[in-house]
Amino acid sequence: MNISLPSRAISVAMMIFGSLWMGPLAAQTIIKVNEATDGNGRYAMQMVKLALSKIDARYDFEIDSSEVSQARNIADVAEGRSDLLWAATNQEMEDKLLPIRIPLYKGLLGHRIFIINPASQARFDTVKTFEDLKRFTFGQGTTWADSDILASNGLNVVRANKYHSLFYMVDGGRFDAFPRGVQEPWGELQSLPNLPLAVEKRIMLVYRMPFYLFTSKNNTKLAADLELGFNRAIADGSFDKVFLNDPMVRDVLEKANLDERLVFPLNNPTLPKETPLDRPELWFDIKTLGKTTPAAAPDTADKVGD
Repeated sequence: MNISLPSRAISVAMMIFGSLWMGPLAAQTIIKVNEATDGNGRYAMQMVKLALSKIDARYDFEIDSSEVSQARNIADVAEGRSDLLWAATNQEMEDKLLPIRIPLYKGLLGHRIFIINPASQARFDTVKTFEDLKRFTFGQGTTWADSDILASNGLNVVRANKYHSLFYMVDGGRFDAFPRGVQEPWGELQSLPNLPLAVEKRIMLVYRMPFYLFTSKNNTKLAADLELGFNRAIADGSFDKVFLNDPMVRDVLEKANLDERLVFPLNNPTLPKETPLDRPELWFDIKTLGKTTPAAAPDTADKVGD
């Protein structure tokens, strides 16, 4: 016996089937991000993808590779034109944007060594005290948290709007040194082979400096998903695995001579009170870098941005 369905029933069935088939695609969320604002984009995006791989929500990326200033990038994220950025934190940043309070570099960024014109090394070799260091000038980004930290500790800071300009400025003698996180300078200099710059050999500044992801105050779901994914990655050891195997971090272990450097500890008056200093698994000790073992982290994202 042939059974024929009314055309309306067939249409309804096809709509239901189609909606079910399209459901996973419709549920995918696009993250708009500018990847070219500084030299940390490759690593930051690797960590973003690690966190998102640990959760069920589906995300994809719309990448903008045009160079913009950090001030423009902050405004774009705050106003919803972009969804995500990475930066060293301070209270001003956390007032404008929603931080995901997992330090991507485990605090490594607060260990600062200098990019210099090689002709300046002889002058840095004479430094014995912090007062000696105050004779030098240091280049930083206008909106970078580090600029205020260095200035508040009595160092002479020259500010520039664009990251890439700072390399040409130190080469041209506009200031004496460009402080960078210890994991940054070798890759940066390799990408600029036409500039005759070098890594200063014997001095290191140290302060607490978390490097976070940020999204807009309204984008609480993305922030919660990222924090949940990061906590799972910390708990299963994959966060430390990515960190310790990153080429920039490996360069630190091989090239920076951290144990032999003259260390000047600095205060960070810009550090927000919500910084998770009570979670030792988020931070490393420079004396045990490369020997860390993963520690358990809470499987929760309840307090993102509190």
